Amino acid sequence: MNARATAAGLLAAAALVGLGALPAAAEGLPSAPTPEQAASAPGTLDALSRFFARDGALARTAAAPRVEGASVPVRFLSPDFVAGKPGAPVARVEFRASRAVAPDGQKASLWTARQPDGGWQVVNIATGDDEVRYAELGRGFVFREPQIDAWYVLKGEKVLPLDEDAVRAVGRNGTSLAGYRERVVRAYGDKLPGSPYARKGAAGGYDAPAPASLPSSAVAVAGAGVVLAVTVAVTLRRRAPRRP
Repeated sequence: MNARATAAGLLAAAALVGLGALPAAAEGLPSAPTPEQAASAPGTLDALSRFFARDGALARTAAAPRVEGASVPVRFLSPDFVAGKPGAPVARVEFRASRAVAPDGQKASLWTARQPDGGWQVVNIATGDDEVRYAELGRGFVFREPQIDAWYVLKGEKVLPLDEDAVRAVGRNGTSLAGYRERVVRAYGDKLPGSPYARKGAAGGYDAPAPASLPSSAVAVAGAGVVLAVTVAVTLRRRAPRRP
């Protein structure tokens, strides 16, 4: 399981139990009319400079990040699909992501969420560009099963793997949508909202490492094994490089 470096997070998020739209980001980054404008706002670029300069990787004055291309929708496995709700899609959009790049080649993902005022705000900065990279690789209905950090693309009634975690889950040739639902029901069907698992407050995630010295502007969404609820405080998280 891979963790990710994130800017300081003040929000709680769930991978399946209680999964819902991300609330407003912590103070510090303004709302903008579009995800792209939020990602390229001066305040965001300043936060990115500090993010890329962490641990002395770059001098902050040399970080000079840029945001590349348009944002992409990021979908997570839907609890309604696991519960068998009629017409429920396999995954639903939780936020949008944009790719940021530093002069030394470092990449980061900017997560933006819609705000009550109708605008968009950056709520997380994470190492790497998984969200955009898998969207480009899948070229379709791409989604993530956060409990095992697996990425898939839905092609018709076929669920195909986009990374090794997904291959381990559904095989290199993928599985049918019905077959995938059978698998996630076995894995998570007893951990949905209202279940004894949820009522007893079972949750988990990565062990909290040392606090990050970054602005409070983010939320971290993580998952591991059968962990279906994650509460994240101000942390710095890293993930190892991924291979498709």
